[in-house]
Amino acid sequence: MIQLTGIPEKIMVSTLVNPYLDGNFAPIHQEITAENLKVIGELPADLSGMFVRNGPNPQFPAIGQYHWFDGDGMLHGVRIHNGKASYRNRYVRTQGYQIEHQAGKAIWSGLLEPPQMDNPYGPVKNVANTALVWHSGQLLALWEAGAPHAIRLPDLDTIGAYNYNGKLASAFTAHPKVDPVTGEMMFFGYSLAQPPYLKYSVVSAAGELLQTVPIELPTPVMMHDFAITENYTIFMDLPLTFRPERMQKGQPFLMFERDLPSRFGIVPRHGDNDNIRWFESSSCFLFHILNAYEAGDEVILIACRMSAMNIVPIPEANSDPDAGIPRLYQWRFNLKTGNVSEQMLDDVASEFPRMNETLVGRKNRYGYTGKMANNPMPLFEGLIKYDLEKGQSETHHFGAGRYGGEAVFAPRPGATVEDDGWLITFVHDENEQQSELVVFDAQNLTDAPVARVMIPQRVPYGFHAIWVAE
Repeated sequence: MIQLTGIPEKIMVSTLVNPYLDGNFAPIHQEITAENLKVIGELPADLSGMFVRNGPNPQFPAIGQYHWFDGDGMLHGVRIHNGKASYRNRYVRTQGYQIEHQAGKAIWSGLLEPPQMDNPYGPVKNVANTALVWHSGQLLALWEAGAPHAIRLPDLDTIGAYNYNGKLASAFTAHPKVDPVTGEMMFFGYSLAQPPYLKYSVVSAAGELLQTVPIELPTPVMMHDFAITENYTIFMDLPLTFRPERMQKGQPFLMFERDLPSRFGIVPRHGDNDNIRWFESSSCFLFHILNAYEAGDEVILIACRMSAMNIVPIPEANSDPDAGIPRLYQWRFNLKTGNVSEQMLDDVASEFPRMNETLVGRKNRYGYTGKMANNPMPLFEGLIKYDLEKGQSETHHFGAGRYGGEAVFAPRPGATVEDDGWLITFVHDENEQQSELVVFDAQNLTDAPVARVMIPQRVPYGFHAIWVAE
């Protein structure tokens, strides 16, 4: 049974030029609910919960150039229970979505256009399109330049912007960190205009915003992710900078400055700018972190590293053949000596690192990334499982013309070892034009998936996902 909700069919987005508006990057415009989906294989009896993935899905043709990061947030959810699966997709109904929906057209331009300082609704739209977090019994849809949005499960309806009873005093990162032991959640918000450019917050396990403190940065930067350990929080002041003076010269507002070092700030969890310590390393950019943990006097960070990163392509930046290619790296910061070491763990291009999140901030043995295809578009042709203890990896290839996204680890109930569980992701078959939810046994990743759930409409490529156990 499939139910449709009212999205006008006449809403179409041009697919003539922009590759992010074409193929399986193109948006869909129907919100559906579908029960009793076809399953190839067998869904594990003890896998019970909901997989939800966020991603960009523009409602209307863009004003000017469209960037993949601009699209309105759309959630795609598959609920699994008693060996059966259902699917639904819903827009995140932000204020900006509703204003444009009522107007019947785009009101805001995007990342590739100058800020609309004269827009009566404000210069930017919170699209809530990037990631998700479950904390204190609430699912939040996230976008790093604004407030999170509360989402109701399992129907994926938008409750509204979430501001912690008026205490939210900054933007809210797309990648907050929840301590699996204490239940606390750490997040930050960066600013493009007002020093100190960064604010750091801690939320209690009960969902109360406990503290927000300023962290001083010399220049506003894009800070997409960060890390926690048992006792520390780690910020990354990387040289992807915002400089309004560049715009006056016809240069991009946001640009990578490869002559600047990367700085990593380590602060006690409940500390502030007075007790943060900064460590310098080679110039790079990190979108996503796998994990961090403490080992003796050292803090160890594992993340996907790029030697350079420009949101907008810069001709003179093309001299670096590795620019924009992410690979798994490790950093060791010695809190006693101040030394920093940096090591590549694998030369294979991969991104969207995930792990068993019951070990966030503690030493983990296993990590999982999406293996990138040799393609100018951000396509993932398989999954990599890393054994960080043995320095080994194994790869599952989705197959010719099949591309996936971020895989989330769902622990088996009662598991006693770290990798006892499942990896879950969406895969789209370009040959068959069929989208699927695919479930792998994480202990046997090179085997065929244990289950493939056929989705009754196309699921466009997107960003980050979450598993919320029943």
